[in-house]
Amino acid sequence: MSSSARDWDAATYHRVSGPQEQWARVVIDRLELSGDETVLDAGCGSGRVTGLLLERLPRGRVIGVDASPSMIDKAREALGDDVELIVSDLLDLSLSEPVDVVFSTATFHWILDHRRLFARLHTALVPGGRLEAQCGGIGNVEEFLNSIENVSGDERFAPYLRGITNTWNFASPGDTELRLKDAGFDPARCWLEDAPVQPREPRAFIETVCLGAHLDRLPEELRTAYMDAVLEVIPRPLTLDYVRLNISARRP
Repeated sequence: MSSSARDWDAATYHRVSGPQEQWARVVIDRLELSGDETVLDAGCGSGRVTGLLLERLPRGRVIGVDASPSMIDKAREALGDDVELIVSDLLDLSLSEPVDVVFSTATFHWILDHRRLFARLHTALVPGGRLEAQCGGIGNVEEFLNSIENVSGDERFAPYLRGITNTWNFASPGDTELRLKDAGFDPARCWLEDAPVQPREPRAFIETVCLGAHLDRLPEELRTAYMDAVLEVIPRPLTLDYVRLNISARRP
């Protein structure tokens, strides 16, 4: 996951992001790599998934990009010099030369301007290059967000959390296909997939993966109280109703 608006607790994310790795493995299988391509991991996070890409490219290379300096530091610790790693907002992405494949998981929903995003990714690809991605789609973690609505409206927290729903862009397949085609991709195919998750470490998972943007807005002295209040209202065992938006497109 990546967001230009904030940094991340990269060490905890690396530990708890097993579900993100599982989703990524399916998308990597869709790439059908020959092994000599150059692949951009757009939103590489802590490098846990980037390492899986590297295994598929014995004669190729991987470029990892993330807006979070902490994520890039963790990825560098995990991957060493085997991957070129860049701190950059994807909306401002500029590569020295185009790549064969853009791969991304658990990232695009953190970016509000998908038109500009897809235009930048189109530019990053060679003619005939492919985009294979997955992110949160329409309806993603809707039940969870509804559960915490009253907590976020608590008078202790509400002044800091107004407008927090604008943090994400959970787009529909139809809108995404239109934006991809407007950016120059053809063909472009998008579809939704339910992917419920029961985190092994519920508090650490939702604190880092789901509610990091909420906690960043709160004063430090309110963050523990906010997390305690959230844990009181969400069902046990916690099941997050993830909805994944799959994207498969090509630059002509």
